[in-house]
Amino acid sequence: MGIAYALLAMMCFATNIVITRFAVARLPVEAGFFVVLATNVLFPAALFAAELGAREAPYAWHWKGAGLFAIGGVIGTFLGRRFLFDTVKLLGPSRASVFHSTAPAFALIGAWLLAGEILGAYEIALMLVVWAGLWLTQPRAGSLQALAPELLRKGFAAGLVTVAGFGFGNVLRGLAMRVWEEAALGTVIASVAALACQFAVTRNWEKIGAQLRGAERKAIWLYIGCGVFTSLGSIFISLAMTRIEIALAVLVVHTTPLVIFPVSVFLLKNREELTPRTVVGALVVLAGIAFLALR
Repeated sequence: MGIAYALLAMMCFATNIVITRFAVARLPVEAGFFVVLATNVLFPAALFAAELGAREAPYAWHWKGAGLFAIGGVIGTFLGRRFLFDTVKLLGPSRASVFHSTAPAFALIGAWLLAGEILGAYEIALMLVVWAGLWLTQPRAGSLQALAPELLRKGFAAGLVTVAGFGFGNVLRGLAMRVWEEAALGTVIASVAALACQFAVTRNWEKIGAQLRGAERKAIWLYIGCGVFTSLGSIFISLAMTRIEIALAVLVVHTTPLVIFPVSVFLLKNREELTPRTVVGALVVLAGIAFLALR
């Protein structure tokens, strides 16, 4: 069941990536990010209220669990996403996607250091198989020599912060779920912490306000859709980490190319991405996940 939850989370995050492609073309990310984070708070809060009304077990607040969710929100949701945008800007989307696919390595280290998780040789071998498949599905990033040294240093620094943020943020979310199994409420807490950080660092309020006032309704709804799917993804990965190892859950969630690849080829008509290399990569990833599910 843990693999199933992780796959559901992956599909939600992949859907968010597809929607984001259309959203950023209609409203800049600086303003849209606030819409996403606000939805990350309100949508899971509504889910928690409905769940609370239907559950039989009494509700109990847990300070340690809430604190872990909040720290995970700052590290993963705020820092991870914020520096991902910087990495894309500095290195380009292809190189940034290669960085992003390494986040499970940081989750593996974080789960070992913070949660005491130690994977066996079989699980580590399958993780390497999935990573190899993900690498094959990545577009060619191009030569790094084409970038200025200063730009390259800044891009690598932003990329490392991005993958460390996503990796360790998910580990903290997994630790929180093990002491306080509140996936929806935990997502609310993490999103509130991330939103507070975004408010604290934002300076160009007049520009963002003008962008939001001048935005077409479709753009706002697209960003709301991003918020809904990232919220669902966060809830599903939280549930997954209570049933399988944290590092394995994070690895499965980062197999978004399995969804992005066919959508890009068949719906967005990017036929140039359909190559023997990418097809083999997708099959390798699927094989690795299948063997993980059959453990």
